[in-house]
Amino acid sequence: MKNIVIFGAPGSGKGTQSDLIIDKYGLEHISTGDVLRKEIKAGTELGVTANKFISNGQLIPDELMIDILANVYDSFGSEHNGVIFDGFPRTIPQAEALKNMLAERGHDIAAMIELDVPEDELMKRLINRGKESGRSDDNEETIKKRLDVYHNQTAPLIDWYKKESLHHHIDGFGDLDRIFADVCDVIENV
Repeated sequence: MKNIVIFGAPGSGKGTQSDLIIDKYGLEHISTGDVLRKEIKAGTELGVTANKFISNGQLIPDELMIDILANVYDSFGSEHNGVIFDGFPRTIPQAEALKNMLAERGHDIAAMIELDVPEDELMKRLINRGKESGRSDDNEETIKKRLDVYHNQTAPLIDWYKKESLHHHIDGFGDLDRIFADVCDVIENV
């Protein structure tokens, strides 16, 4: 079983690479963004609460996210090839909580794959995504807030995962096939 954290700033290609990994390796996928958008769309209590944070470019409280992830993870049963964690963890306390949640199940993280993309490219990608998908959180003001949150709260995870000997840096700018080949190289060698 290979549990993978796919990591990077908003717009770095985590969703695209996750889809390719799922197709090739048959891993399950937990995208916190997808889970939260589903709850928001359904108008659930969680969705309403989450939307208050998201619309202000803020992170969802840790306890809430861990509970959600544990439920989704457990729904896959015990006979899966592994899970891609996409958009989580975003803080060191979340990384520690994820490590503990998996350890309680006798599992762990095999690798954290960081997709590194220059900030000007991230802005272009997110603004284009907003135009194409109509996602309300892909506007310039909110994108800037999200990137600030990423740099201040999420980027420190890189050093945390380095200390855990799980960090793998990938240049996430350029040819999609080359990026995916680099990702596959990491997965096949952990």
